[in-house]
Amino acid sequence: MPFHPESLAVPLVQAPMAGGASTPELAAAVGESGALGFLAAGYRTARDVREQIARTRELTARPFGVNLFVPAPPAPSVAEAVAAYREELLADAEAYGITLPEPVDGADDDEWGDKLDVLTREPVPVVSFTFGLPAAAEAEALHRAGSHLVGTVTTVDEAVAAEAAGMDALCVQGPDAGGHRGTYDAGARPQEVPLLELLAAVRERTGLPLIAAGGLGTGEDIAAVLTSGAVAAQLGTLYLRTDESGASRTHKDALADPRFTETVVTRAFSGRPARGLRNRFIDAHDAHAPVAYPQVHHLTKGLRAAAAQRGDAERLHLWAGRRHRLAPAVPAAELTRDLWSRTRAALPPAAR
Repeated sequence: MPFHPESLAVPLVQAPMAGGASTPELAAAVGESGALGFLAAGYRTARDVREQIARTRELTARPFGVNLFVPAPPAPSVAEAVAAYREELLADAEAYGITLPEPVDGADDDEWGDKLDVLTREPVPVVSFTFGLPAAAEAEALHRAGSHLVGTVTTVDEAVAAEAAGMDALCVQGPDAGGHRGTYDAGARPQEVPLLELLAAVRERTGLPLIAAGGLGTGEDIAAVLTSGAVAAQLGTLYLRTDESGASRTHKDALADPRFTETVVTRAFSGRPARGLRNRFIDAHDAHAPVAYPQVHHLTKGLRAAAAQRGDAERLHLWAGRRHRLAPAVPAAELTRDLWSRTRAALPPAAR
């Protein structure tokens, strides 16, 4: 039977978090709680994605999803701008005794075609997309395989495009979300329309089911989006410190560290707008980071890995939404149950 987000016993979605935080164990624990868990295919090889899908199926028979980063169309050369940024980062690299890669031009499709092949041959209940949309033939192939397709949108125009592209549901991402904004144009400044306003504006233009995301952290937050027309609420930051999360210890600890009091949107780590805890790296480099994704991501990858390994939160991409202080260090199932209990208490009696 095809999956539909409206059918979730617990209308919560664990956001896909690329870079290691999303694990089969996390997706399975959330799914076993009656909500929807997600794997993140971004930055992983197609082989890794296949193995993570297999591992998740070993852990649970519940539905789960896989999120894909949609590759951007070819852009003008950014090698010169990335080379200049590389020079700026040399002192950070020297502090760790590592060498930064030389900038390269050319497309990086994140093994898009191979990952689509995995998902059509070994289909999962839900496939979602970030940074863009699949081509019509690609969406049709995933539909034939039996997957429910979800497009991440940050504007009304993106929502209209996603519906036209054959999406079955939309994940409406507001400006308070942690990590990368799902904007289709990497060079555009993300809109700051509050989530509830954005949700209402998208509802006026489409009849597709809507999943609300971005800065949600309490039962009251979740109840507000559910009573505003969303069929489910998606949360990522709150799951970062759970037992099953694959986030680094440095990242987990920083979320509760009183030194970090503010989140900001930056291009410093990847070349794309992303929200994280403000640290010294952002203060030093954000103003000079070029609009160059994924080139900047590849440039800083080794630096970030070294920072995580050495416990240096000041040079690490500490992705976090504005509700990061509420992220608990507990099992994911416990968090999911607690969130839903608090949400039900905040809902009007007729909606419980």
